[in-house]
Amino acid sequence: MEERTGAQLIAEALRAQNVEYMFGIVGVPVIEVAMAAQTAGIKYVGMRNEQAACYAASAIGYLTGRTVSCCPPPPVGLAQYNAIAGAISVLKQAERPLIIIGKGAAYSRAEAEILQLVESCELPFLPTPMGKGVVPDDHPNCVAAARSRALLQADVVVLLGARLNWILHFGFPPRFSPQVKIIQVDLCAEELGNNMRPAAALLGDIRAVVSQLLEELQKKPWKYPANTEWWKTLKDKMASNAKMSKAMALQPALPMNYYTAFHHISQLLPKDCIIVSEGANTMDIGRTMLLNSLPRHRLDAGTFGTMGVGLGFAIAAALLEKTQGSGQRVVCVEGDSAFGFSGMEVETMCRYKLPVVIIVINNNGIYSGVDTDTWREMEKMGDLTNIAPPVTLLPDARYDEVMRAFGGKGYLVQTPEELRSALQESLADWDRPSLLNVLIDPASDRKQQVSLSVE
Repeated sequence: MEERTGAQLIAEALRAQNVEYMFGIVGVPVIEVAMAAQTAGIKYVGMRNEQAACYAASAIGYLTGRTVSCCPPPPVGLAQYNAIAGAISVLKQAERPLIIIGKGAAYSRAEAEILQLVESCELPFLPTPMGKGVVPDDHPNCVAAARSRALLQADVVVLLGARLNWILHFGFPPRFSPQVKIIQVDLCAEELGNNMRPAAALLGDIRAVVSQLLEELQKKPWKYPANTEWWKTLKDKMASNAKMSKAMALQPALPMNYYTAFHHISQLLPKDCIIVSEGANTMDIGRTMLLNSLPRHRLDAGTFGTMGVGLGFAIAAALLEKTQGSGQRVVCVEGDSAFGFSGMEVETMCRYKLPVVIIVINNNGIYSGVDTDTWREMEKMGDLTNIAPPVTLLPDARYDEVMRAFGGKGYLVQTPEELRSALQESLADWDRPSLLNVLIDPASDRKQQVSLSVE
């Protein structure tokens, strides 16, 4: 009997669990494991940083719906009938209802069922960042453009695979009404009642539980009226915010602001592209201006707000696209600070010829930076470690040249015309990755948030 090595046993065990991809950085004795994995038919992707390798592996699991460990997936769970009936009773009493669609809904492949729930009951909905596209962002019932108003004034909130963490302000005032009632649908029992006690808690798979809700609602059909003051409030706020964002987007001043850059990017991105995003203002503003039409086509810093995920996520998405031949572009929109966490992974993209389009929104800092003249004046004042604001980065850093150094395409972008030209060229190139280094005003910021009160 042929003697088996430990590396071979590991690789064959992984393959038996239908593992298709392995991400890592080799060294003795891991080299043998990677080689054995390739022999077993597993695709090995050599990364430049262990964190990025982990991010890529987690993204593969999310996009494919497969567990990334050797444990079998949990069985599909149904909620108890009494809980379903109780949730519907709470929902029907709502004066200002709101559905929040979370990442868990995307992971459970619940898009068809949730769309039916939204449309059959005519309910307003709001996606969390990675819940975007479960129902298309341009659906008339999407109230993302009035997010703050919707969260604050809703009296009943239905959480579908969304959790009351920092992304949703933990469900606490002043972002939520103190009297809000929560209907929570989640796969994990330990998440039910986390931070807020729900009026109705439905434990089970999101897709299965929404199907139960639909079945029960069909017995006594119910629709939320379209002519309510709540719908008027939301639509008025959406129109007001859209007008404000458009005014900022069309400002002719150079350097560009965030809204101008995102306005032109949004006009050119394919509707079916996978958008990966991370950063501070870059990610937050991008969530509102770069729309998703399909589920599981938005990957960003997510639950823990982790920076450095972007390039690993993009590599995973591009590998899947290459294997499946979907013809969908992967576009990675990065703040300049966020890009620095895993920037060397551009070499990985070039090595494997993954045609990711990276757009670095470069404002010379974390949240905000300073321009070149201000930086030079600070240099004259003495030791920068005592003088330079902690949020600043080197002005006008040439991230495009980093990509070019490894054989990819790099573009320095300073005007809307240059942005549109570079993005069109990059989207047409399927042979190599591209990086657009978009220089914006270091003082550019988000539009002002207006304080609200519960009415």
